[in-house]
Amino acid sequence: MQATLEHMTIWGLISDASLLVKAVMLTLLLASLLSWYLIIQRSTVLQRSERQFNGFLQRFRSSADLLPLYRETAQARAEDGGVLPVFHAGYQAFIQLNLPSGSPAVVLEGVERSLYVAISEQEIQLEKGLQFLATVGSVSPYIGLFGTVWGIMNAFLGLSQVQQASLSTVAPGIAEALIATAIGLFAAIPAVVAYNRLAARGQTLLTRYYAFGNELQARLHRKLHGASVNLATAA
Repeated sequence: MQATLEHMTIWGLISDASLLVKAVMLTLLLASLLSWYLIIQRSTVLQRSERQFNGFLQRFRSSADLLPLYRETAQARAEDGGVLPVFHAGYQAFIQLNLPSGSPAVVLEGVERSLYVAISEQEIQLEKGLQFLATVGSVSPYIGLFGTVWGIMNAFLGLSQVQQASLSTVAPGIAEALIATAIGLFAAIPAVVAYNRLAARGQTLLTRYYAFGNELQARLHRKLHGASVNLATAA
C-alpha cells in the first residue's frame, strides 16, 4: 500500500506509463514548447510591425515630397519588412512609369498592382506560424484522448489478470491515462487563444496596409494631375 502511494504522484505516474502513452505525452510537450516559441516570436514581430507602421505613417503624412522619404528608407526596407516594402513598391512603380509620354491612368494602375503584390507578400509574413498554432489547438486534445483511451485499456487489461479487483489497483492506470488528456489540453488552450489573438492583430495590421496603399495612391494621383495641369498651363 505504501509503495502504491509513493507512485501516486505526477512524475511517478508518468514514469510508470506505457511506452505509447509516454510517446503521446512527449509529442504533446514538444508541440506545446514549439507553440510557446511561436507565440512569443510572432507577438514580437507584430509589435515591431505595429510600432514601425505608426512611426512611418506620421513621417509619411508630414512629408510634402515623398522622394526624400523614399531615399531615406531605401536601406531599411528589406531588413524591417512591414509597411516599408509596401511604400517602396508603390513609389518605385510610380518613378519607373511616370514618363513624359506616359498616361496617368497607366501609372496609377501600375502603382496599384505593385501595392497589391507587396501587401500580399506582407500578408504571408503575418500568417507565418499561425497554421501550426491552429493545428496544435485542434489536434492536441484528440492526441491526448488517444493516450487516455490506450492507458485506460491497459489498466482494465491489467485488472482482468488479478483475482481481487479494487480501486487501488485500477486507480494508477486510469490516473496516468488522464494525464495525457491534461497535457493535451495544456498544449491546445494556449495555442487556440494565441491563434485567435495573433490572427486578429495580423488582420487589423493588414487592413491598415490596404488603407495606407489607398492613401499613397491618392497622393500620387494628386501629384500626377497637378503635373498634368502645370504642363497644360505651360503649353
